[in-house]
Amino acid sequence: MVMKHYPPEFKAEAVALYRSRPGTTVAAVARHLGVNAETLRSWIRIDDARRADSHPTTGATPVAAPASGTLESENAELRKRVRELEEEREILRKAAKYFAGETRW
Repeated sequence: MVMKHYPPEFKAEAVALYRSRPGTTVAAVARHLGVNAETLRSWIRIDDARRADSHPTTGATPVAAPASGTLESENAELRKRVRELEEEREILRKAAKYFAGETRW
C-alpha cells in the first residue's frame, strides 16, 4: 500500500472543514476529500492535542486574570486573543472557499 503525503495546509483545511460542518461525520468529510477516514481522524486528534497544549486548563486563552492586573496588560491579552480568532476565522473562510469552488456535494 502506498502512503500518501499531504501538505500541512491540506491537513489544516481538512480539519477546519470537518469542524465547520456540525453534524457531519468524519467518514463523510474524508470520502468527500478522497482520504482515508482514519487519516482524517488522526489529523483531528493531533489538532485537538495541539489545542489542548496551547490552552491546558480550559481550552481558551485566559483573559479574566491578566498577569500584572493592569488594564494595559488585559488589553494586550484581549488583542492577542482577537488576533488568534481572526486567524482561525480566516483559515475557515479559505477552506470553505476552496472546497466550495473545487467540488460540489
